[in-house]
Amino acid sequence: MSKLWGARFDKKSDPLADLFTFSISYDHRLARYDVIGSIAHARMLAKQRIIPQSDAARIIAGLKKILKQIKDGRFKFDPQAEDIHTDIQNRLKGLAGAAAEKLHTARSRNDQVVLDMKLYCRHEAAQLMASVKFLQKEILGFAGRNKDVIIPAYTHLQAAQVVLLAHHMLAYIEMLERDRTRLVDAAQRCDTMPLGSCALSGTSLKTDRAYLAKLLGFSRVAANSMDVVSDRDFIVEMIGACAMIATHLSRIAEDLILWASREFDLVDIDGGFCTGSSIMPHKKNPDVLELIRGSSSKVIGRLAEIHVLLKGLPLTYNRDLQLDKPALFESVDTAQFMLLVLSRVFATLKLKKENAAQRVLDESFFTVDAMDYLVKKGVSYRQAHDILGRMVRDCLDHGKPISSLSTDELIRYSPLLEGDVKKLFNPRMSVKIKSSSGSTNPGFVGRQLKTWGKKLHA
Repeated sequence: MSKLWGARFDKKSDPLADLFTFSISYDHRLARYDVIGSIAHARMLAKQRIIPQSDAARIIAGLKKILKQIKDGRFKFDPQAEDIHTDIQNRLKGLAGAAAEKLHTARSRNDQVVLDMKLYCRHEAAQLMASVKFLQKEILGFAGRNKDVIIPAYTHLQAAQVVLLAHHMLAYIEMLERDRTRLVDAAQRCDTMPLGSCALSGTSLKTDRAYLAKLLGFSRVAANSMDVVSDRDFIVEMIGACAMIATHLSRIAEDLILWASREFDLVDIDGGFCTGSSIMPHKKNPDVLELIRGSSSKVIGRLAEIHVLLKGLPLTYNRDLQLDKPALFESVDTAQFMLLVLSRVFATLKLKKENAAQRVLDESFFTVDAMDYLVKKGVSYRQAHDILGRMVRDCLDHGKPISSLSTDELIRYSPLLEGDVKKLFNPRMSVKIKSSSGSTNPGFVGRQLKTWGKKLHA
């Protein structure tokens, strides 16, 4: 298999060197983008009369045949080719003949591969955004089906206060929305057209880079040829966006793992997303969620890898940059898979409403509401905290409900504590009296559900 270089050398490369340096085993994924970029490049060369129109026509016809094979799934990459660019060039020669030799005019693999990667990232960012939105819809659906349910909320994994389940789900949607906007930002960093920079210094041929940018859908042309052939910031940002998605999905999975445990017993995960034990017949393990949690480490590790790969490289292109692709591809694939799997989990997830109702009866959830009651009567926050602290110590720590205290007993803790304070010690009242914007108040949550419903289904 011929390489795109070699005349400089008087002997063939060592087979072991080929095995170590060839990237065709993974960069074949760029085939579609490589052909699209080459078609645009051929059109530009003909427009500028750098190559004859007849040669460009043969090149484009051949490339379109290859592109159709890629789209139909009939394209099989040649493992003996150095990379996908070489593979396509060799195939094109069989289709277009000698004209194919002119395609690489005014182009280097340096700017060619950056173009391919930017086209890939732009496409995958859009796919990931769609998957994030799909997961948001499934979570919103789960929230809507259980919009009146109240559940415990935790700090330090200790019972803290009560919230509407829908409020908790909206927190996930907000997290994912930040992920979506990060992908938007990452895609914007791909919106600079690199082709025409060649190896590093540009070309003396009269190319039209603005025309190339228009054909390929870029809003701007790279201003510095040295920078753009060595720039991989857009890949770092793409992997970074995937890493943040993975981190968020891991946290969501951890919540569901806890809620599905016998100790929490708040949700029932569909059996299709669980496994059993080889020795304990009663087990229903949330393995899919555990693997979502575990898979996040791969993407986070890839982010560290790409930073380390780049940190010591001088300008401009260095062969080290070949290794950016496995990191990017795995990060995108993992994030995409995690999003789709978790969407299916939420679509089939069942809430154990009776158990949730029992879990929110613990009166310790409502001590902050009682503190606010005192603050509204002029007691300082610190004094109110001390008063409720003594009450908790005397009652809850000794198994006596606060709501069982008589008016006389309440007054011993503070003369401002009257019998009406006991109405605060129930979950429905606790969420109802929240009045700050963004809180778990049913009115606020209901409006948020409607707002997100309109936004996600627009």
